[in-house]
Amino acid sequence: MSLSLPAEPPRARSLTRVVPELLAALGGGGEWFGPATSAIVFVVDGLGARNLGARTGHSRFLAERGGRRDVARSVFPSTTVASLTSLLTGVDPGEHGLVGYRVRIPGTDDAPNQLKGWETDGLDPRTWQRAQPVFEREAADGRPCFVVSRPKFVGSGFTTATMRGAEFVPAPNADTGAAIAADLAAQHPGSLVYLYAPELDGIAHRRGWESDEWAEGLETVDAAARSLAAALRPGVGALVTADHGIVDVPRHRHVLLSEGDGLVDDVRVIGGEPRMLHLYAEEGREDAVLGAWRASESARSWVVSRDEAIDAGLFGRVDDAVRARIGDVVVAARSGIAYYDDRLSDKGPQNMVGQHGSLTDEERTVPLIRLGAFA
Repeated sequence: MSLSLPAEPPRARSLTRVVPELLAALGGGGEWFGPATSAIVFVVDGLGARNLGARTGHSRFLAERGGRRDVARSVFPSTTVASLTSLLTGVDPGEHGLVGYRVRIPGTDDAPNQLKGWETDGLDPRTWQRAQPVFEREAADGRPCFVVSRPKFVGSGFTTATMRGAEFVPAPNADTGAAIAADLAAQHPGSLVYLYAPELDGIAHRRGWESDEWAEGLETVDAAARSLAAALRPGVGALVTADHGIVDVPRHRHVLLSEGDGLVDDVRVIGGEPRMLHLYAEEGREDAVLGAWRASESARSWVVSRDEAIDAGLFGRVDDAVRARIGDVVVAARSGIAYYDDRLSDKGPQNMVGQHGSLTDEERTVPLIRLGAFA
């Protein structure tokens, strides 16, 4: 059958290629960027290109510096854990293994959170994440590497899994982080600096990207980007990008899964996140789960089997050790909906407004705005 999955835009740039291209720039210039003495990648969590384009009045600096073609494509699933790991390892989720927000550990019924499960569920950051971080490799070769991010991320499992090898420099906010990143790049020729701002994504989850609070957060990000550009020394290049975009899903668009609706029958574990589910079926009931979900949800979601998802290249090249981490059935929301397991006692996640994870352009298209030597 035809899966009718969305096609990648012609000549689309992949978020996975960003850091390798920055390293090429440090070596004299690559396909995307000209030569630079040091490079900064400023990642604004949740700043989708479509979201940014709709709020140019609150992001005048970024709007002036970027255009419609200054974009990249995030990975699938378009969620922080998968996207940032691909950015920081240079490989797709099918290789690094973080294929969703919640992923089942093969042979168990456990589907830990891939951002915090390192601490709560005993995931080994040096083995569960299967690819070598770029920072570890580059630092071993003598390159100065730095991570400028919030103090709460120092020493976390996800930091170890994706950023080991870099020196972590805490910064309380984006504006301070921008000044620190520019100073590090100037003081350490040949350096690679990762600057991360998580606040905009948090606002979107709580209030939605169409809220006044999100617009105010965007103004803060825009001011930080302006400050970064002004602080760059000659020869230093910087790039503003993101891990994913945001779709607002109001409560009346929630699809609540419950006993008797036919959609949880024969499903042993539900992983993923509200707009991108991994469904792990009872043994031998994979086809039944696929059939039930296709019959009910195909009009508003892409519903594919594990093999179909892999064959379609949704997760990139998938290593054998990663196959079983992917759900027997993968459900990616096509319309403005979000799925919740209403059988769970904790209803807190249903308060989330801003969502991401699926295949839509709104979720997967991110800015690629060049500053300094890259402009």
